[in-house]
Amino acid sequence: MKYFAVLGENCLVQENVIIGLKYREGCRAAKIGGNATIRALSVIYADVVIGDNFTTGHGIVIRENTRIGNRIVIGSGTVIDGNVEIGDRVKIESQAYIPTHTKIGSDVFIGPNVVLTNDRYPQRMRAQYEPLGPVIEDGVSIGANSTIMPGVRIGEGSFIAAGSVVTRDVPAWSLVKGTAGRAYPLPEKLKERNRAKKW
Repeated sequence: MKYFAVLGENCLVQENVIIGLKYREGCRAAKIGGNATIRALSVIYADVVIGDNFTTGHGIVIRENTRIGNRIVIGSGTVIDGNVEIGDRVKIESQAYIPTHTKIGSDVFIGPNVVLTNDRYPQRMRAQYEPLGPVIEDGVSIGANSTIMPGVRIGEGSFIAAGSVVTRDVPAWSLVKGTAGRAYPLPEKLKERNRAKKW
């Protein structure tokens, strides 16, 4: 275990974890709040700040300049590629990919194998645009195996059905299903705030 970090009280860190990976000269120690559980084979870079009650699965990666709030769960094999903001009470299931320059609000659920993207024309037209990740507003749920395209904003309380491809902005309290990325009014039975039975 290698630490370049400030850890809060009552943190459990399993074997073969790196916290505060130094990626450049002059970077700052990672900061993690109290009551964290960080499981084996995880890597958290320097210049990362994480709040209280943080829990990971095995083998997660969180890169530099990421800010994460309180009561966060990040599933096994998930990669957060740096320069990302995440609010409070967020659950990101296993094998999700969160690219740079992404913003995720509070009370958000991201299902397994969800892929967020930030590069509209990979490796092309570099003089004309910069990569920009999605903005996921508060209370959004994104189902398993969904893909969210670069720069898309998903409005508050929206629900993205499993396997969807979201190619355009989604109004608040909408339902997106399928690969066409169309938004529909959210059914009445889904018009409630996200909440977990336990954290």
